[in-house]
Amino acid sequence: MYLMVSVSIRPLDDLLESTSPNKEQLIAARRVLLDLDTPVVIRYVKWLGNFLTGDLGTAWVSGQAVGDKLGGAVVSTLQLVSAATLLAILFGVAVGIVSALRQYTSFDYLITFVSFVLYSLPAFWVAVLLKQWGAIGFNDFLADASQSWPAMIGAGLVFGVVAALAVGGDARRRVTGFAIGAVATSAVLAYLSLSGWWSTPHLGPVLIAVVGTGFALAITTLSTGLRNRRSLGSALSVVVLGIVLYTPLQYLFAYVPMNWPFALALGGVAIGSGWLVGRLWGGPDRGQSSRTAALTALAVSAMIFIDQVMQVWPKYFNAPAIKGRPIATVGDRTPNLGGDFWVRTLDTYTHLLLPTLALLLISFAGYTRFSRASMLEVMGQDYIRTARAKGLSERTVVMRHGFRNSMIPLATIVPLDVVALFGGAIITEQVFGRPGMGQLFIKSLHNAEIEPIMAYLVITAGLAVLANILADLIYAALDPRIRVNA
Repeated sequence: MYLMVSVSIRPLDDLLESTSPNKEQLIAARRVLLDLDTPVVIRYVKWLGNFLTGDLGTAWVSGQAVGDKLGGAVVSTLQLVSAATLLAILFGVAVGIVSALRQYTSFDYLITFVSFVLYSLPAFWVAVLLKQWGAIGFNDFLADASQSWPAMIGAGLVFGVVAALAVGGDARRRVTGFAIGAVATSAVLAYLSLSGWWSTPHLGPVLIAVVGTGFALAITTLSTGLRNRRSLGSALSVVVLGIVLYTPLQYLFAYVPMNWPFALALGGVAIGSGWLVGRLWGGPDRGQSSRTAALTALAVSAMIFIDQVMQVWPKYFNAPAIKGRPIATVGDRTPNLGGDFWVRTLDTYTHLLLPTLALLLISFAGYTRFSRASMLEVMGQDYIRTARAKGLSERTVVMRHGFRNSMIPLATIVPLDVVALFGGAIITEQVFGRPGMGQLFIKSLHNAEIEPIMAYLVITAGLAVLANILADLIYAALDPRIRVNA
């Protein structure tokens, strides 16, 4: 790669086209600066020796150390990739599994159509549309945050149709799903509009309790089933514990200086507390109760954290640096913003929103198609029919026997996709002006700076190797046959 990069870049092009009277002296000085008179193989050996000692070199155009440039780019890309990949996997796999279980229904056809459309969209076009409607249009809406009743009712009808298609079943079940989806969506939108939520967004203990209970029921359903009373009780106990601790945590957030290590430590404490609650519920299946409670604790603690970030929205919205346009279209932070940890975190989120959505929409389509195809193949296997013949519940058949085995093909795709994104979502970063790994590579290539390019290639190549190793480990975790053979 060093040889190929050295051939592809032209560090003397700007001087060769120069009309300066001291052109030859400038060329000679740059040849000495970049050591161009030394054979490329020897330059590579020099670079390798410096790299092995931890010296990544210097970008000769800016004079900045490559390590400093690389550190900022890695952080920016890691923020973007983490959010986009996690959300794409969660939503893509979930929708793909539901689509497979509703094969040849209206919902399946709708998801298939939407997936192919999203998968075919050019990334730059999606990014431009998001900048127009997700940033410019939404910022205009926030200036006068009011919604008309026809718009709210129309949105409710759309979500009602989607809910009816997802629920499936006979006509009565579809009508019930439609009614619940339409009424719930319209009611939520009406509440947001009438309560002034768009001006002072927050969750609060009541909404956290309601949504947390929904998370507890959903996680218990997927993990053990609602018939497991100990598991359900442990999950609901975690929700109650989170609501009880909501007010004391407000004092903690107000008087204790916050940073990301401390926030992550609090998250770890929350997960550990959930696990302990599951153990205290006892029973022969304490492990399942602990797992369910720990996942519920993660969801509740995340909502409490998001609520605290939301509480600084008025302060952030009215900051002079924001100018009443909180949803950003370029960069990864607002210059000269200032503020505490919560304000900076909200600023990071507003800059992450649009590029994350751009990557999410396209990645979501791919994961939906992969997970649907894999689930359909698994559900047609003999052991699935055997499990049903043994009298196992449909939840157990789907989650314990179908879902886990359907994840094996995705174990290859997901790690490599993460590496590909970590190498830089070049188009997305270019449109949104994020100083990530992709931008670093493009700018370094344009400036003919070989040291930053090589540092970028070493990182992406190393991550590719680690991704393949991780895929093998995931195989062993998902498929016990691989562990036995190994």
